[in-house]
Amino acid sequence: MSKGGDPMISRRFCIKPQEGSEPQPSRSPLRVPGHKPTDWEKRFLLWAGNFKKTEDIPETVSIETIRAAKTTLRVKFSYVMMALTILGCIIMVIRGKQAIKRHETLTSINLEKKAQWREEAAHATSAKP
Repeated sequence: MSKGGDPMISRRFCIKPQEGSEPQPSRSPLRVPGHKPTDWEKRFLLWAGNFKKTEDIPETVSIETIRAAKTTLRVKFSYVMMALTILGCIIMVIRGKQAIKRHETLTSINLEKKAQWREEAAHATSAKP
């Protein structure tokens, strides 16, 4: 390719928009001006805090509002799950420390179970003639 050639060929990835053509606002094909929310979507809108009462929800709501409410609920749910996970970990640490004080370990519990099974197996074999 020569340097003195056509500038459109040498700059094919940097083509500027044509003058006179105005950019069209991009609209999603799924965008509906009004969407009648279902009962679950109404609950989502209430739980997300978009509306105070069921009566406050209009007949039609934008899809973006419903999506925002669902996103808010996902975030709140993840926060609750994180808090429950941390709480569960703390409870298990406390219970583990209490078990150590009572000298209960997984090893001792397993050894006791195996001894009990051996004893039951011995009784079963001695009971058969």
